[in-house]
Amino acid sequence: MRKLIKKVNKPEGEFMHGYYISWWNLENLFDTFDCPTRPAWLQKTLKNELKGWDQSVLNQKIGQLAKIIRQMNNGAGPDLLGVCEVENKRVLDLLVNSLASLGRNYQVAHHDTSDQRGIDVAFIYDGNLFTSHEQFFYVVLKRTATRDIFQLNLKTVAGKTLIVIGNHWPSRRGGELESEPYRIMAAETLSYWHERILEKLGKNTPIVVMGDFNDEPFNRSMTEYALGTKSKTKVLKATSPRLLNLSWELLGDGLGTHYYNNFASLLDQFMISKGIAGGKSGFSLTQKPGWKHHVKIEIFSEMKSHGSYPSPTRFGRPSKKLDLNGFSDHYPVSIVVEEQTERVK
Repeated sequence: MRKLIKKVNKPEGEFMHGYYISWWNLENLFDTFDCPTRPAWLQKTLKNELKGWDQSVLNQKIGQLAKIIRQMNNGAGPDLLGVCEVENKRVLDLLVNSLASLGRNYQVAHHDTSDQRGIDVAFIYDGNLFTSHEQFFYVVLKRTATRDIFQLNLKTVAGKTLIVIGNHWPSRRGGELESEPYRIMAAETLSYWHERILEKLGKNTPIVVMGDFNDEPFNRSMTEYALGTKSKTKVLKATSPRLLNLSWELLGDGLGTHYYNNFASLLDQFMISKGIAGGKSGFSLTQKPGWKHHVKIEIFSEMKSHGSYPSPTRFGRPSKKLDLNGFSDHYPVSIVVEEQTERVK
């Protein structure tokens, strides 16, 4: 196993594991046009959209994504990567295979949902650092199906539980305000299950919430319904299931994870539970040396467009506009969470 333990100023015998956790909207990582396992209803829906999306195009898309993932975490790759806009486990396995040079024991956690376009939320994690303990899928009750909220309970090598929750909330298609109620539904679903987790496992349960929320940190869905806040004090003193939204720190930089009409939006975010924010769960947040904030937008030079704004270069698809040198219409984001553990003798 790759050495990840570093000595810090802790009592004798105690060490910290630093886990590099990332999130990335992979932009329409579909299987091939003639995928034999795709349901008939979905094949009909995607028939025109996926024209020309053959194995060679898919391989190029996978290669482009892998090129970025291999550079993350100083070339070691993330310890855990949450992703969205993936069709099935096969494309995730292809992505993992393309990361073999990292020497990781990457495992995939995925669940097929009833989303209208067949795209899901999933996790890729290093099996030498974590084992999958339990998985839960929460349906957002919307008339037209959208992505489930995906909860993965992990066990670390030290035997501690770390919960990660992946989100891909309904888009702003049709207008930001017109579509806002759907994101509020997703936010309320997240908050409900957050509260249930704390009731069952304890108020200091360590939870990392990540995703493409299709809203910004200050939007109502995030603040009033997901109960995200920039105030650590409010999170630590709250009796409600509040989350510390780490992405507030980024708002003054003028950058985004997604660009629309040359406006930057922080749609991809990380939030942490009281247990991590207060460090009473055995896990705590840390700021990686050289980072300006606790959250980093992973903007690699080859991803960035050459226009007036630092927007990410899309890969697209043959049925509309395809750029074989593109990647995704979102930038990845990352944080580092530390686990306190005893020295192994």
